[in-house]
Amino acid sequence: MNLDSPALAPFLMPLAALAAVLVDRLLGEPRRWHPLVGFGRLAGWLEGRLNRRRLPAGVVAWLLAVAPWVALAGWLRPVAPFAVDVALLYFALGARSLAEHAEAVARPLRQGRLDEARQRVGWMVSRDTAGLDESGVAKAGMESVLENGNDAIFGTLFWFALLGGPGALLFRLANTLDAMWGYRTERYTLFGRPAARIDDALNWLPARLTALTYALLGRTGNALACWRQQAAGWESPNAGPVMAAGAGSLGVQCGGEAIYHGRLESRPPLGNGPPPKAADLDRAIALVGRGLWLWLAILFLTGFLHA
Repeated sequence: MNLDSPALAPFLMPLAALAAVLVDRLLGEPRRWHPLVGFGRLAGWLEGRLNRRRLPAGVVAWLLAVAPWVALAGWLRPVAPFAVDVALLYFALGARSLAEHAEAVARPLRQGRLDEARQRVGWMVSRDTAGLDESGVAKAGMESVLENGNDAIFGTLFWFALLGGPGALLFRLANTLDAMWGYRTERYTLFGRPAARIDDALNWLPARLTALTYALLGRTGNALACWRQQAAGWESPNAGPVMAAGAGSLGVQCGGEAIYHGRLESRPPLGNGPPPKAADLDRAIALVGRGLWLWLAILFLTGFLHA
């Protein structure tokens, strides 16, 4: 196949996206020498040396952590656009990893091994999971699947469609820094604020497209109503639409009380219907998977229209 053919040009980005998804499905995330592990160590090193609990230090640290790698990706891309795009999108995607983590919760939950399911879901969420019942485990797992469907898959594909591999890399690194620094604690409230705000900005449109994806692939009217009525009450401007639409699409209710760091927090409801069970967690995994193939189909349709 001649990748330099003008007739193939409109399809290079969709083909690169499909190739990266297939590589991710085949190999999953690297078990050793994962680039994000090295990036996390760099981020920790920068935070330890620059965090003086001041806003400008957070901006400088973010730029030092992200800008060189995105610039390097942009410099390399013209050399081999297709290969670089496939490699960077594969690195940034987390579709198989998300499904594997969720299935590791759903399987013992289906089989009545509640202690194992609690432990597994504790690896996915930041809340305390030791006292959760079956519904609480399923709810925590479902919220993580729906939210990370945006962070690990759809947001990455959105920025890939706009800017190619460097865009996917930018989004994934920004999202990682938000996960590391974006806390409202004494240590991070000022230093981590730029990371949180940049991630919010990069995620604003992808999150709403993710919510629309969830709505189209399930109970559409219910999902749109939950999105409209519930999203604004959620603390995160992007997680609210995603999880409200996702829970509404699946016809279950998430949100509610949860324990974080030993403190009970009352959160607004998300979706409507009965509390989720193990089978509903399987349905959430399937919803994200169908959404991924829908986005790939849209990328190819866009290529046909351009051609």
